[in-house]
Amino acid sequence: MKNYLVILFQLIVWSGYTLVEWLSVNDRFVFKVFMFLVFSYLAIYIGKMILKSNKRTMLVTVISLLCYGLLQILLETLVPVY
Repeated sequence: MKNYLVILFQLIVWSGYTLVEWLSVNDRFVFKVFMFLVFSYLAIYIGKMILKSNKRTMLVTVISLLCYGLLQILLETLVPVY
């Protein structure tokens, strides 16, 4: 159950990342990478606080990031931006 809770919290973090990335359209690529690293650290920190295991935290973080990425790709293909 803790894994599910961490995935939900991390999906909230990735949604926040999407919002911030959308607001910073004109930023340079270096700043976007730095922003991604900050949000990744936040997601890993949340996972570590709840799960208290490095291995499980990394596994759940990768799973939530893959779910986020697949959802973004799916939304891009279904809802084209004009």
